Amino acid sequence: MSSTQPYALVTGASRGIGKAIAKELAARQYNLLLVSVDEPTLRAAAFGLKQEFPTLDIRYFAQDLSAHGAVGAIKEWSAPFRSSLNVVVNNAGFGLTGRFEELSVEEQLNMIDVNFKALVALSHAFIPILTQSSAKKAYLLNVASTTAYQSVPYLSVYTATKAAVLSFSRSIRHELSGSKVSVSVVSPGSTDTNFVQRARMGEEVKKLAEKVNMTPEEVAKIAVAGLFQGKAEIVPGFLNVLNAFLPRLVPKILVEKIAGNIYKPKG
Repeated sequence: MSSTQPYALVTGASRGIGKAIAKELAARQYNLLLVSVDEPTLRAAAFGLKQEFPTLDIRYFAQDLSAHGAVGAIKEWSAPFRSSLNVVVNNAGFGLTGRFEELSVEEQLNMIDVNFKALVALSHAFIPILTQSSAKKAYLLNVASTTAYQSVPYLSVYTATKAAVLSFSRSIRHELSGSKVSVSVVSPGSTDTNFVQRARMGEEVKKLAEKVNMTPEEVAKIAVAGLFQGKAEIVPGFLNVLNAFLPRLVPKILVEKIAGNIYKPKG
């Protein structure tokens, strides 16, 4: 175990962007505290990273972030590494596509719990720990989405959670501007992960996504670089920058019509 090197905690670390961010941090010689709901996949991810970075201390903790007491359990598990913890990445999240009234309200409320409620609770729990870490600078990275910049019919609750993440992150960044903790928010666009499958999107959307997908590794590299540069907002990829900021210049009703046509369930 490398006790002199700093630790980073990453949620949603078993696959996709979370796993890629963990690897990017490991490449920068960060010991890893990995959290995800899927224990077998998380264990495999931790094992793979340990094989690649044998000198690092890499630990994992399977936890459903929507469960009662989840944040307390993560805080207790990570307590032995508190003094060396100086990066926290709130990446865990998922989406659901479909008409709001036709999707299960339980699933949609669970999405709010994971995507935003847990992120807020983890931020509240770990900001004081980051403030007291032994490092001169500490970092909090929250993962939003380019959908945070616009309304997207048929992804209504998901986009609302990501808009909340963006607004929340910018707000606490200002509150912490006089402290050692730097808060950043990364807003990826379409990425080659299992998001489309988990969100139960149609084949047409899948094919469209494949044309513009970034890899998780590309997103992670830009996200981690932006985090350590102290950027407020990080939008990986030129096309995603356009997708994020063009809605400011185009009438909202037109943006919503275009997005609705893309994500409207077929059949």
